[in-house]
Amino acid sequence: MFYLGEISRSGQRQVFDFPRSIFGMSWFDDVTGRRKTAMITPDQALPGRTTPRRISGIHAVNGHRMTPPFPAGMETLVVAEGCFWGAERGFWQTEGVYSTAVGYAGGYTPNPTYEEVCTGMTGHTEVVLVVFDPAAVDLERILQKFWESHDPTQGMRQGNDVGSQYRSAIYTVGDDQHEVVAASAEKYQHALTSAGLGTITTEIAPLKAFYYAEEYHQQYLHKNPGGYCGIGGTGVSCPTGFSV
Repeated sequence: MFYLGEISRSGQRQVFDFPRSIFGMSWFDDVTGRRKTAMITPDQALPGRTTPRRISGIHAVNGHRMTPPFPAGMETLVVAEGCFWGAERGFWQTEGVYSTAVGYAGGYTPNPTYEEVCTGMTGHTEVVLVVFDPAAVDLERILQKFWESHDPTQGMRQGNDVGSQYRSAIYTVGDDQHEVVAASAEKYQHALTSAGLGTITTEIAPLKAFYYAEEYHQQYLHKNPGGYCGIGGTGVSCPTGFSV
């Protein structure tokens, strides 16, 4: 086990546990018939395991660390926008982003496997850990990338990928970050409404735990350039210049 940081909304030490094919990331759901589009309760969740997953910890694209400790001054944000393969690529291509990693968050099962997450019985969604240098790219720009890269009004799906593991979400670290994220969601909702589009369903909550996904998922579209990517935006630009 290792830690993302020691920041919590209460000021106390908070531990963050880190440890698809041409048919799309929902292949497991389709084959097994266990596609889930409703959130489970904690007592329904799979038990998981106590042993964290081990990964190489080295980013396949830029050679930077994917696991703490990160260089001084770096900030982190955990986001979900459907298939984490394409979502991760969008962020590692963003100037000022130091590193990225894919994983699972927002649910109940400790140290889940990909197959478990696909059943919908962990409560987790597929997420991207974004590690960025605020001196080079601010949080507003990271959030702009997030909102514009997917459709945050689709609930428990993104395009053809259906299930609670594909829901839109932002998991924040600290009160200040949470306030900026909430303000950005309000701004983008105004933009969507003006364009005649629907209501944002993105889950916004403090990060409780982030579990690294299996090694083969990390930087998947770099390792497999022709791999599946099912995310796409609404075409509505996200306003910047948030105030809190």
